[in-house]
Amino acid sequence: MTEPLNTGSHDLPITAELAAFMRTGWADTRRTDVAALPIAPWAARRRAALAARFPGERLVVPSGTLKVRSNDSDYPFRPHSAFSYLTGAGEPGDVLVIEPSGEATLYLRPRSPREDGEEFYRDRRYGEFWVGRRPDLAEAAELYQIGCAHISDLSLQGPARVLGGVDAAVDALLPGDAEFEGFLAELRLIKDEWEIGELQSAVDATARGFEDVVRALPAALGHPRGERYLEGVFGLRSRLEGNAVGYPSIVASGAHACVLHWIRNDGRLDGDDLLLLDAGVESDTLYTADVTRTLPLSGRFSPVQRQAYELVYEAQTAGIAALKPGARFRDFHLAAMRVISEGLHDWGLLRDSPDTLMESGLYRRYTLCSSGHMLGLDVHDCARARSEVYLDGVLEEGQVLTVEPGLYLQPDDLTLPAEFRGLGIRIEDDLVITADGARLMSGALPRHPADVESWMAELLG
Repeated sequence: MTEPLNTGSHDLPITAELAAFMRTGWADTRRTDVAALPIAPWAARRRAALAARFPGERLVVPSGTLKVRSNDSDYPFRPHSAFSYLTGAGEPGDVLVIEPSGEATLYLRPRSPREDGEEFYRDRRYGEFWVGRRPDLAEAAELYQIGCAHISDLSLQGPARVLGGVDAAVDALLPGDAEFEGFLAELRLIKDEWEIGELQSAVDATARGFEDVVRALPAALGHPRGERYLEGVFGLRSRLEGNAVGYPSIVASGAHACVLHWIRNDGRLDGDDLLLLDAGVESDTLYTADVTRTLPLSGRFSPVQRQAYELVYEAQTAGIAALKPGARFRDFHLAAMRVISEGLHDWGLLRDSPDTLMESGLYRRYTLCSSGHMLGLDVHDCARARSEVYLDGVLEEGQVLTVEPGLYLQPDDLTLPAEFRGLGIRIEDDLVITADGARLMSGALPRHPADVESWMAELLG
């Protein structure tokens, strides 16, 4: 499973003399200070659990491949979450194989030699001079605490369960297995101690990013693309304290907040509007936070803004209160939606009783999406898990999830009083299920409207 050199159309030709010269005169830079990554013992336990679920079977999990952004420019590589979960490794083209005996081997592209090849200085995708150093086989084995072999030695013959749709070269040899893919997602439903620590670090960095955004409001308010200004501010925190953002940041001011996944972020800010900021730092280990706050750009909510915000706040509070081991996953959403239905009825927007609204779903005109999801290596984590163990399942200690009800009052909705049109409000927090309830991981950020105003005032001085 090797490929020719990835050179550019505008690269200069290499003479025989230069090729010979490039193979000589290099110092020995093999590392002797390599230590096992903190994830290594946790990943070993996960591989053992996976092998126990499919005893006597060969299991294949690729890391994924580079994806073209434009012409010969690739997106930054991020390994498939299942591969990262099982190895802690993260280079393109790697493949984890667990043999029927339970023995695991990581097949990878090691650092290219400088004495008998051209990859290190000519290959734009994998060459060390172009993209940086990769570990050699010995270094990789020490880092990941797993047997390592060259990717060219990988032979995929005979039956195997394969995580399909990740690496086309692997797919061409063996078909993907839906049951295997589902179990890989379900294996990640309950987070271990190490994962919860990584998630908490990502949440803490995210809180600092939200503080950065508030401090930047005066400058952003004067910029023609204030939303994008704030996106950049949060993105800086994400790169300084982690790998990147865990998903495209939603920086939505005014009526843009009524677009559930507004990621254009090209609008101007108006001091009379609200700002919906949905953003999360992805840690260096690829665990992401997912937090939303809706902030008054003036620093204080108007009466109408406060009325709508307080309804969402009460709905989220009810949803959080429903979290505990043994509760159905859908219970927290239903608890939040009950409060929303009651509020819309009390406002006179919907005449049916809350009971009737919960049955008919008419309230969903103003709050279309669900109120939360699992969180981990993916922002919408474990999405391939079977419904009976996730969406229709029950909560268990160690699961991490979001609670994020919202109101999205469209600017052209004639069922609304004019003063409500164009308001978009979401409050989202990250929580871990504990033995007797749930712990708020993102509690460093205020939720109550009065606390939000005080927090903003302090940051803005």
